[in-house]
Amino acid sequence: MVGLSVSPEISLADEPVKIQAWGLPPDLVITLGAWLKDEKGHIFHSRAFYKTDMEGKVDLEKSPATGGDFHGVCPMGLFWALKPTTPFKKLIKRDVIGSPFLIHLELYSSLVFKPHEDEPAASKVIERWYAAPGVQRILIREGRVRGALFLPPGEGPFPGVIDMYGGNGGLLEYRSSLLASRGFASLALAYFAYDDLPILLGEMDLKYFEEAAQILCDHPKVS
Repeated sequence: MVGLSVSPEISLADEPVKIQAWGLPPDLVITLGAWLKDEKGHIFHSRAFYKTDMEGKVDLEKSPATGGDFHGVCPMGLFWALKPTTPFKKLIKRDVIGSPFLIHLELYSSLVFKPHEDEPAASKVIERWYAAPGVQRILIREGRVRGALFLPPGEGPFPGVIDMYGGNGGLLEYRSSLLASRGFASLALAYFAYDDLPILLGEMDLKYFEEAAQILCDHPKVS
């Protein structure tokens, strides 16, 4: 009987998982694929080819991928190689507290170039969360400062981090929620293209960031 195991099946998005397949003929080329649907309905997918060992097994911590989206021993390759079906879409988790990404892992007992067109021999659906249980999200709207503060469970105080995403604008929270899951009080700071902030990234008033740092320093749960 062909089997596919993923451990753990429920985890934080930055945790490694162990993927194994068994019950296959020896020296058989198989396909392992992964896909998910993001919150806007876009599909992201990856695949890699493996050859089973003499016992008919594949262990991604030991077995090298022979082709597909990556080569060599890459235990988490099916995750970091996820790419959009629609070009130029970016995989971003937005609801970091309320829901996980559901990643479908599929095993095909042959060389498959278009996995969705065939029936897998085995499959698993795993949950990848962006916040640990008990992480608290506080929307920040103080003075000019806009953002979201994530606090770990417990009384603290916790080391403080300000996360500024880059040149895309808006408020992106998935790094701060993961940092809070690891014991940091993390402020995801927006500074343009969000709420009543400037629409475009132009000249920046550095006092804005000073105000954000002060808000974080003044919080009773931040050391």
